[in-house]
Amino acid sequence: MPDPTLDPAPDPRHDVRPTLEAVAARAGVSRATVSRVVNGGAGVRQPLVDQVRKAVDELGYVPNHAARTLVTRRNGAVAVIIDEPEFRIFSDPFFSRQIRGISRELNAHDAQLVLLLVEGRGDFDRVTRYLAGGHVDGVLAFSLHTDDELPAVISRFRVPTVYGGRPERTGAEGGAGTPPVPYVDCDNRGGAREAVRHLVALGRRRIAHIAGPRDQTSALDRIDGYRDVLPDAGPEMTVEGDFTAEGGARAAEELLDRCPGVDAVFVANDLMASGVLRVLRERGLRVPEDVAVVGFDDMASVAESTDPPLTTVRQDVEGMGRLMVRLLMERLDSGAGQWPASVVTPTELILRDSA
Repeated sequence: MPDPTLDPAPDPRHDVRPTLEAVAARAGVSRATVSRVVNGGAGVRQPLVDQVRKAVDELGYVPNHAARTLVTRRNGAVAVIIDEPEFRIFSDPFFSRQIRGISRELNAHDAQLVLLLVEGRGDFDRVTRYLAGGHVDGVLAFSLHTDDELPAVISRFRVPTVYGGRPERTGAEGGAGTPPVPYVDCDNRGGAREAVRHLVALGRRRIAHIAGPRDQTSALDRIDGYRDVLPDAGPEMTVEGDFTAEGGARAAEELLDRCPGVDAVFVANDLMASGVLRVLRERGLRVPEDVAVVGFDDMASVAESTDPPLTTVRQDVEGMGRLMVRLLMERLDSGAGQWPASVVTPTELILRDSA
């Protein structure tokens, strides 16, 4: 007689995964019909689709990934490649917001995100091998630099790709006779113009710019926007930073030493602007009374916590991540001959207390 204090032996029947045949029997349809519904095939009437999906839910059926790949020729995975040092990716809220948008949209398409970071030559070789292995259906790549090798690798392996950021200045736009690679970007130049015009409207006359790295298209576009409004500003009025708070502080020190009469600064991102505000405070300069400051991005975790709160240019970073996924899925669904159009999203000046 079994000891009642012991757990009963597991029923081996409960360890058997439900099969395609079991789903077909529960739904009252053929195995082929279940296969088409589960693997996203066409030609099944909606009432039968609903029956199959109900049976799948009731039985807890999980499609076999290898079999599904043979039918759909899809891996159900998308690589997100970021060409930045690891410390930047995990400290800059820009990246977390964009990845969140990408992740949410991939979830809606039942696809898996594979994050690939490129920081050194060893990482580049690893990413190259991974893409060559055909493990992903497509690539979302952002934060490209003008000397990037990644676009050439992606092009060589013919992986469907969407770029985050306008790629014309990075060499990622494709060669002669090849279709342009679609991208999602915000209106960096227009947003910069609006920021600088706001400072001019406040009566500021010595407006400087702390720029991002000049090997990135977004930074170059924001410099161009600054110069559109202030074409006569001398080169001493622009100092290059690195998109980090510490880089913004170093650039502010250099700027104030070089141009002590500055009365306004347009900063290429919010993190650098937070460093600028700190230096201004340390030097006894009041914001905005002595120096007005405008940032770019509208990262709420940064812009709303600075002292004073930061006037900045808003871009919809999470929404841009979602758009990248939608363009990629459009590309995958339409076939190799179809290329979706790129998207440039608008920006908006958000007024707070720094300017």
